[in-house]
Amino acid sequence: MGFNCGIVGLPNVGKSTLFNALTSTMAAQAANYPFCTIEPNVGRVAVPDPRLAILSQMAASKQTIYTQLEFVDIAGLVKGASKGEGLGNQFLASIREVDAIVHVLRCFENSDITHVEGSIDPVRDAQTIETELMLSDLESLERRIVPFEKKARAGEKEAKEMLSVMQPVLDALRAGEPARTVKFEEDEQKKLYNQLYLLTSKPVLYVCNVDEASAATGNEFSQRVFDMAEKQGNQAVVISAAIESEVALLEDMEEQKEFLETLGLSETGLNRVISAGYKLLNLRTFFTVGPKESKAWTIKKGMTAPQAAGVIHSDFEKGFIRAEVISYDDFIACKSEAKAREMGKLRSEGKTYIIEDGDICHFLFNV
Repeated sequence: MGFNCGIVGLPNVGKSTLFNALTSTMAAQAANYPFCTIEPNVGRVAVPDPRLAILSQMAASKQTIYTQLEFVDIAGLVKGASKGEGLGNQFLASIREVDAIVHVLRCFENSDITHVEGSIDPVRDAQTIETELMLSDLESLERRIVPFEKKARAGEKEAKEMLSVMQPVLDALRAGEPARTVKFEEDEQKKLYNQLYLLTSKPVLYVCNVDEASAATGNEFSQRVFDMAEKQGNQAVVISAAIESEVALLEDMEEQKEFLETLGLSETGLNRVISAGYKLLNLRTFFTVGPKESKAWTIKKGMTAPQAAGVIHSDFEKGFIRAEVISYDDFIACKSEAKAREMGKLRSEGKTYIIEDGDICHFLFNV
């Protein structure tokens, strides 16, 4: 399952540099002028999880398969993007299908790199992008609501249900609030809301791109972003795109670790983005382990055993019988599935069991 993020930001904030570093590719052209990313670039990276490596080694698995994180690098947006300024709606459309928005904000001074606004103010920049996304949502919703209003007046039940979702969201957008501020209690309304595919319904992870000297502690600019994110219920991380570019050139993991330690850093920016992304989206990881392969699977928090089985294959969910489950800690302590079974640490769970992070699962099904 994994998750995918649309990377957005104003021109010249380090967006493409960060994309190149995080995906260890040079597919996106990083240059000091606007719109250097002409097509949305997509990069996939394995989500590092030291638990999987340990499980794979213990089970002598032939393959170790990590879950995937996908980055979609969107061209730099500018004021008026929702009206077609810059590269406009062509790139706004690329954001609609992602799970979360990674908003890169420039939090460093450098006279050699121009800023489209002429000064450094990450909160202002965040508001500029948010406004463009809201305007795009507003235009889209105002256009789409008209036929539902006509059908509702004619007494159509489904149209009335859709209106009960669209109208409060439209009211919020007209008041200058993003769609994500509107909350629905009923499951059916939540389902209809998700079908709207609104840009401002996405959770936001702010990436504060700082200079090398501020990579470990952040700075005044990044602190303002963290304060803003906390008020919104979003997440923020500090990254130096310049450092990440250097790390990406080091293929040896030990060299990467030593290099980061000299800068007072304990992990790469990719790891921090993943950790914050999982927290933002309420994601959990479970494992399947065996001699053929050990594999990590990403699910939403609160998923039941049949739903988790369905992530592997839809037939697993349709014909679900039960799940044999061992917690990660118990598996490590017992050193094998056979020993865990012998020690009574392997549990048989039914359809209502909620998968916990780190569970090692074997699903029994019949189709």
